Amino acid sequence: MKFDIVVIGGGLVGASLLAALKDSGLRLALIESRPPAPLPADDSWDGRVYAISPGSVAFLHACGVWQRMDVARVTPVHEMRVHGDDSAARIDFSAYESGVPELACIIENRQLQHAVWETLSGAENVQLFCPAQYDSLTWHESYIELTLSDGTVLQTALLVGADGVNSRVREQAGITVDRHSYHQTGVVANFEVERPHHHIAYQWFRRDGVLALLPLPGKRVSMVWSANAVLADELLTLSPEVLCGQVGRAAEHELGMMRLVTPQRGFPLNFVQAKSLVKPRLALIGDAAHGIHPLAGQGVNLGLRDARELANVLLQFDGLGDCGEFSLLRYYERNRKEDILAMQWVTDGLQKLFGSEDAAIMRIRNLGLGITNRFPLLKNRLMHHALS
Repeated sequence: MKFDIVVIGGGLVGASLLAALKDSGLRLALIESRPPAPLPADDSWDGRVYAISPGSVAFLHACGVWQRMDVARVTPVHEMRVHGDDSAARIDFSAYESGVPELACIIENRQLQHAVWETLSGAENVQLFCPAQYDSLTWHESYIELTLSDGTVLQTALLVGADGVNSRVREQAGITVDRHSYHQTGVVANFEVERPHHHIAYQWFRRDGVLALLPLPGKRVSMVWSANAVLADELLTLSPEVLCGQVGRAAEHELGMMRLVTPQRGFPLNFVQAKSLVKPRLALIGDAAHGIHPLAGQGVNLGLRDARELANVLLQFDGLGDCGEFSLLRYYERNRKEDILAMQWVTDGLQKLFGSEDAAIMRIRNLGLGITNRFPLLKNRLMHHALS
């Protein structure tokens, strides 16, 4: 079975790449070990949410994905309020001041995954192998050969690794990574709150981590607490009532009383940077290519920009040659390098800055928030990258 492009990994980034190419005429395939969880019959909420930037919304709309979203489950963010750890420093961001309708849209993981897969299921040039896993990869000059667990053999001009932060594709391709642990856990949960959030996202840089409350429909918020190891272990074992009290205090009771809607769960936080995004007949996208701290909420957007750029490159040169040609893939890598390095530098730097207990650094970081807040042009410059 011969294809132009095979994507391994059917998460949001890998599936969105194929959605962007579904009208290209290229022969496409997706290999995924398990399909997305079905949407619940009741009104329950997914504990994992994404802050999708306007640029990513535009990309998903062009792919035919965003139109499939249930608008009742999408919440625009009109403002963001970021607090330092001295109870005084603060920086505010406004969609109005930035000249955009919203700073981001908050959407549940499973809702967006369902929309992307629904888009692919109707595409004539996309073949889904799911549930399926591959046993081996063999590089040839003009193609890569994949053998699936059931013995099926595929040949592809281009293989795309979208199989996550512990990418097996990346490892088998011999691409090394720079990696370090933040020694933090991202603890997520959803809450009902007493007071309306008015489409404002809140963030507190604290000595024990970074707490964010993101607006959901109605009087609901999603929590992402990037907590240091000891605190994370505690948060994951607290009863609903005690957890609500602790989160409420950490959030300075900004939204009043809280009630737990989805149970808390956690995931480890790591910095990951692949030494190369490409090699002959292979490209990496999403978490297989990079992993950043979630304090800016930009991880998924960084991956979607990978998919958008790779799709643009392939569509631009469609019909002019081999889509797995190394010079073409190098063009994709060069176009992505600056964006990835900038986002990694910012998120890694902020995590280290606010993780320091040095008294001088503590004063400087809070002073910096206050100074930046008084310069609208500087704030808009900071927001420009996050909106793309």
